[in-house]
Amino acid sequence: MDTNHVLAPQSTALNWAFAAAIVVVLLGLLLFFLGALVSVLRSDLTGGMKVVWVLFAFWAPFLGPLVWFLLGKRDAERRGIRV
Repeated sequence: MDTNHVLAPQSTALNWAFAAAIVVVLLGLLLFFLGALVSVLRSDLTGGMKVVWVLFAFWAPFLGPLVWFLLGKRDAERRGIRV
């Protein structure tokens, strides 16, 4: 009996589910990145500091936005700069 023929539909469905999960995660990361860029650009930081944060976000696409939301945004708010 040919077992490959029986397992093929299940394997295909699993591949589609895995691919869909990857797409969802990548879209989430893209939205996280874009949200950080919008947040930096809308902040009242000086132009030079905005450039630094944007460059850091592009240099480290996950770490840059994460550091912005955890440290940079709070530091700007603490200094009285609207973010």
